[in-house]
Amino acid sequence: MRFFMPVMLLLLLLVSGCSRLTMANYDKIKMGMEYDQVTAILGKPDNCSDALIARSCIWGSEEKNITVNFVGGKAILFTSKNIR
Repeated sequence: MRFFMPVMLLLLLLVSGCSRLTMANYDKIKMGMEYDQVTAILGKPDNCSDALIARSCIWGSEEKNITVNFVGGKAILFTSKNIR
């Protein structure tokens, strides 16, 4: 029983972390939003890459994700994959 509780807590945290990848949250993202505004909706990105003044961040995995591209700290392009 002692082992069961930590495992269940970990699973709950993992599931709740993925819960931000929803169509409702994706619909909240608007062109021109600041990086901090997007992270307030989606949480910390799983991966970001920077090139000059552009930043591309991804939330989720290769199979299910939300990707937001920023220029000058503002969202200019965002896409989703397998978000329902």
